[in-house]
Formats: sequence, C-alpha cells, structure tokens
Amino acid sequence: MSEVTVELGSGEKIPIIVFTRLTSGDLAARKSMRVEAIIFCIGFVLGVVAVKPILVRAQSLPKVVIGYPARSIASIQLFIAQEKGFFREEGLEAQLNQVRADAAIAAVLTGELFAYDSVGTSVRAFQKGAPIKILAVNLQSPLFWLVTRPELKSFSELKGKVMATTSFGGVQHLAGLRMLRRGGLNPEEEITVILAGDTATQLQSIVNGAIHIAVLSPPTVILARDKFKLNVLANALDEFPSFFQSGLAVTDKSLSSQKDLVKRILRARAKANRFFFETESDASEVLAKVLKVDLPVARESYRISRNAFSTSGIVSQKQIEEFLKMDGELAKIPDPLRATAAFDFSLQHEVNNELGMK
Repeated sequence: MSEVTVELGSGEKIPIIVFTRLTSGDLAARKSMRVEAIIFCIGFVLGVVAVKPILVRAQSLPKVVIGYPARSIASIQLFIAQEKGFFREEGLEAQLNQVRADAAIAAVLTGELFAYDSVGTSVRAFQKGAPIKILAVNLQSPLFWLVTRPELKSFSELKGKVMATTSFGGVQHLAGLRMLRRGGLNPEEEITVILAGDTATQLQSIVNGAIHIAVLSPPTVILARDKFKLNVLANALDEFPSFFQSGLAVTDKSLSSQKDLVKRILRARAKANRFFFETESDASEVLAKVLKVDLPVARESYRISRNAFSTSGIVSQKQIEEFLKMDGELAKIPDPLRATAAFDFSLQHEVNNELGMK
C-alpha cells in the first residue's frame, strides 16, 4: 500500500491510497509502472491536469494547397473530399483556395499551390511552355449558361453591352464568347468584357445593373432564373459538349518527386467522385452547404449537371483532340494538338483499379 497526491484541475490536492500486490520476484520498476498507471486512470476520471502520463502524439498530416477558379459545382469533387473526410482518409490536410485562372499557374509553378482544378487554364499554360501535367478530367462538358437582364430578351439586343467573367482566357470567358458568336454577335467588337469576381458576385452585379450579361453555372443560374427572373439565352452544353472544365493539374516536378502525395490526392478525389455519382441526396446536401443555397436548388443543380461529369476522371484521346482544336480556335493557338502531351492519366488508371472503379 502507498499514498500519492493528485492535483485536480481546480488546484485542490487529494490523497489517493494505491494498493499493489507484488510477488517476491517483482522489481521496483514494475511497482512504479503499476502505480503510474493507476494514478493516470484515476486522474483521467477526475479531470486531473497535473498528472503527466506518457502520451504518443499523432504526427501532423502533410498539408497540400489546392486551387480552384470559382466556388461552383465545377469543383464539387474537391468540396466533397473535404466535407466527407476523404482527404484525411488518405492522410492529407487539404486547404482549398479560390484563385483566379490568370494568377493560378504562377502560384502552381512557384509552389504556392500544389495543384489546380482547371483543365483549360492548365492547357494554355502548357502551350506557353509551363511544365505542367493534367492528371484527371472531371467536368468534361462546360456548365455555363448565358444570362441577361430582364429587358434583354434576344442576342440582337446585346450589342454594346457589358459581360462579366471570372478571368480572361478561362473556360467561362471562352464559353461566353462562343455562345455570343453562335447568337450572331462579334463579341470582340460588339461586347465589352470585364472582370467581376466569381459567379455569385456576377449575379449580384447583373441584378444591380452594373453588367448586362453573365455566364453562370449551377446553382447561380437557377437563382438567376427563378428568383431574379433573368433571361437564359444559351447553354454551353448544347454548343460544345466536349469542352473540359475541371480536373487536376500539377507540375512535372511534383509528379516526379512527390508521386505518392499526388496519388493520394487523386484517390481522395476519386472517392469523392464515386460519392457524387452514387448518392444524389448526400451530394446535394454538400452542394447546399458549400454553395450556401437551399436544398431544392442544390438538388436541381445536381440533376442538370450530373451527366457533364466523367465517372472515371479519364477522357478519350478523341475527346482530348476535339477539346484542343476547339480551345485552339477560341484562344487563337496555332498548334493546339501539341498539348496532347499535357495529359497523363496513368496515375488515375492506377487509382481507379485500386478502388475498383471503371
């Protein structure tokens, strides 16, 4: 029998009688270990703070910063992976940062961002010599609708008006230009394009009359149509169904020197993509939470967007070539097909096989 003193969180000290029964062969060290164990258990129950048991600290998870161009359904795999713990399941602490397309590639090349969630921006950076690889394509068709103010009901009424975009040269910008051309306009001469933040900010700008045209994605386009009675004149899905929007791009250096880290990001995204396709209600709840909209709006956003996503994160060579030709035409790139070398789905194939995904 021995007596020890335990200090409570309040500062009060109380004596504890500890009974230990030792055989003749027990060592003193064994007795000490048993006493410490008993003191810790008693202290844990009583809320003791002064007892100092030996604890094993969990190692901190490696942190990766992943950029995305706009807070919309286009980057839903990132949001699901974060909300449902798929990044942590893969041993990662992921930080998701919204970064404009025109600033994102510089951030990736300097290491400020580890990866970026935009295919179009990454392809055009590759065309300019950036050492970048696109490892997955998730949103294989652009989710953009051309929206105008209530008094502007036709394309002919848009001459001389102002259109907003998130970034010059991004998929949203190019999709808007193409829809305007299909409507019979020459946007380079007849439309003024300005930077006006993400789609939510653009919606507020068009409602307030600061701009006349916006290129919106779900759920913002649903709010524009139903709540603010704006006109929807065109849908990018109908104009060019194989125009890639979101995916995962990293530098060649990261792919070669931190391949395991890259693969874990792909695994987390693949799990999120499977979750997206298999659980409409749960995926809609994530959308509602992240994009701050009502559940019915999130559910409709899910339903009108679902078929635009790739189930595997992989697209065919034919789709890549069609995309590059169209992108080259819009961005006036002389040899667009050279960017086929920017796509490398080998790691995504490995991940899909490991997860039993087709």
